Amino acid sequence: MRALAVAVAALVMAGSLAFATPSLAAGGSGGGCDPYVDGTVILAPCWFGTGTNDSGGGDGSTLDDTCTFTALDQAQVKSLGVSWPPPRSKHWALMDCGAGTAPQALLVPNGTGAPPVTPQQLVHALGGIDVPYLRPATAPPRGRDGLVGLPEWFWVPASEWHLHSVTVAAGPVWATVTAVPLSLSFQAGAGLSPVTCRGPGAAYNKHKPAAQQQTNCSYTYLHPSAGLPGNAYRASVTVTWRVTWTGSGGAGGVLDPGLAVPVGFSVGVAQAEALVTSQ
Repeated sequence: MRALAVAVAALVMAGSLAFATPSLAAGGSGGGCDPYVDGTVILAPCWFGTGTNDSGGGDGSTLDDTCTFTALDQAQVKSLGVSWPPPRSKHWALMDCGAGTAPQALLVPNGTGAPPVTPQQLVHALGGIDVPYLRPATAPPRGRDGLVGLPEWFWVPASEWHLHSVTVAAGPVWATVTAVPLSLSFQAGAGLSPVTCRGPGAAYNKHKPAAQQQTNCSYTYLHPSAGLPGNAYRASVTVTWRVTWTGSGGAGGVLDPGLAVPVGFSVGVAQAEALVTSQ
């Protein structure tokens, strides 16, 4: 069950409502918050930029939810530590936008049943988007040693390479946050320079001759891993995502132009031995 985390909004100015959520704690000069790892998902950073909108196209994983408002009585308000009584002509209500958001206690004008929210406020309520770890495949497969001088392929299955988005709406006001995967980067380990390629990479087909296969996502080790900790390179593959948002009324922007989500693993590399035969 989703835990109830209430953020109190008590600032009402000229018919507009401002509120904050725990996930939007400011950090750094950019006025945003850093990603954090939570199990198998990463919450995208929630700072706001000014870039252009980018839906990314292609098939995607989407989640839609509609915000609901539930009036709170005196006992419920006091249990949340919210001031009582509310200002005249207003009452406390709980706004729940679903989609993994934190329900928030808001001051609502009497008679309307809902506060006048903006797309930006809905994005704040949403807080971010759960970006999955895209676990890469490799050739040779992980757990099997590669060879010095032969390329180590890496890729993400094409079925997993698609955008993820979540939309919340309060009446006619809506906001959508979208994460689109852009590129892969292979960090070889041991201080070696990384290799980056656009897209998910090409899957290696073990049923075809190596000479008939090509990829721009590979790395060639020049030295064996013997003598390194665990006799293996501590490698990783990082997927870079572009996170944007759009909203009703033409609102939108870039939340993070390059959210890096790494997955680490060990790569054993053996020295290729030459086979010498006598005539």
